[in-house]
Amino acid sequence: MRYKSQSVAYWYFAVALSLFGLQLVFGLLSATKYLGPDPLLYILPFDVTKVIHTNLLIVWVLCGFMGATYWMVPDESRTELHSTKLAYIQLVLWVLMGVTAIVGYLFRWGTGNKLLEQPLPHKIVIVIVMLMFLYNVGMTIKKSGRLTTTEGVLLGGLGLAAVLYLPALLHYENYTVSIYYRWWTIHLWVEGVWEMIQGGFLAYLLIRLSGADREVMEKWLYVIVGLVFIAGILGTAHHYYWIGVPAYWLPIGGVFSALEPVALVGMAMYAYSTIKRSGVAHPNKLALHWTVGSAVFTLFGAGLLGLAHTFPSVNKWTHGTLITAMHGHAAFYGAYVMIVLAMISYAMPGLSRRPEQGTAMGYWSFWLQLGGMFGMTLSFATAGIAQVYLERIMGLGFLDAQLKIQIHFVMLLATGSMFAIGVALFIIDFFRFAPRLGALEEGDPAAPLPRAQPA
Repeated sequence: MRYKSQSVAYWYFAVALSLFGLQLVFGLLSATKYLGPDPLLYILPFDVTKVIHTNLLIVWVLCGFMGATYWMVPDESRTELHSTKLAYIQLVLWVLMGVTAIVGYLFRWGTGNKLLEQPLPHKIVIVIVMLMFLYNVGMTIKKSGRLTTTEGVLLGGLGLAAVLYLPALLHYENYTVSIYYRWWTIHLWVEGVWEMIQGGFLAYLLIRLSGADREVMEKWLYVIVGLVFIAGILGTAHHYYWIGVPAYWLPIGGVFSALEPVALVGMAMYAYSTIKRSGVAHPNKLALHWTVGSAVFTLFGAGLLGLAHTFPSVNKWTHGTLITAMHGHAAFYGAYVMIVLAMISYAMPGLSRRPEQGTAMGYWSFWLQLGGMFGMTLSFATAGIAQVYLERIMGLGFLDAQLKIQIHFVMLLATGSMFAIGVALFIIDFFRFAPRLGALEEGDPAAPLPRAQPA
């Protein structure tokens, strides 16, 4: 840890991982409801557990992004954070917003707008927190007088993510209009500006872990940003197919959705080629596993599986089925969960007493999560294909079809449990090492070298 203020990141990571664990509890609870009588039907029905599961994902990933930024920006700008006090106040507000939102969902307090169910007071708190965050990061960079391209792309992604949240503050009585503008936030986050955030973290980690040339990495970032803006924005159209908008969105969605994986291919290619060419063996191989894994799994989940069902001629059969869950789980995990876990793994030796090369528990966590998520993806895929055939070709009712595909939910629960064990190991591995609490240790290899004094 080069700067004392970077220790702020530890508490953001701690909150993010705690919420990640809670998200898995509600995810497994949702999966078990497919397997038979539900004793919690009138206490925690499926719609409530699913809302909490999906919203916790958004909250903890954003919390991870904030923590990773508070670690990365001082390191890139070569200066202390502008205000650690502001960062802690921001974290407290974020936790209060998240906890009260979850309690509210239990009592059906929400807007009903999928992934944006937060009531208006919570949305206002989210805006305030994002403004505090961007101000703190912006003032840190201004104070240093140094802005790298990696920082610029990251900051651009974070700033645009805040701007694109504004449509979520508005309420529309017309359902089609409401759904139309909802994707201005959700799609342009997860298939747009969040990819800029991922690209910024990915470039930072590859420069640090592989010794890659900064200039080359940053040129790749320009390519990724360009592809995100070209394909990502117009690719929003693949959410418009069946909500009552004009038919001209069909070809736009088909063409530009097909171009969206190009940026993801670029990420995976430059991650692999950088590691292969550099020949540098960084001791933190665990962070390298997560970094390269994020690039490759993003190509698989967000790229290939997304492309597999976004063409209109295919999507008319798969829309609203478990095929969507297949793509959603793999895409979110590869692109955003893994990059946050990569940043945590990279920062942990500086933030705590964890050995830099990682631990056996850390590697077990990596492979169990990877295997579990791949198994969950296959379970959703096979269940979704069977569902499409039974419901939309054979004409069976929803409940009749669900009875015939229950075996796939047994597989889902088994592989989901495997994934949950991997996450539990990561969380245990994080908390079992005492934090450094902002104190640079004497002889710390990450601490800045003393400046040379004139003779």
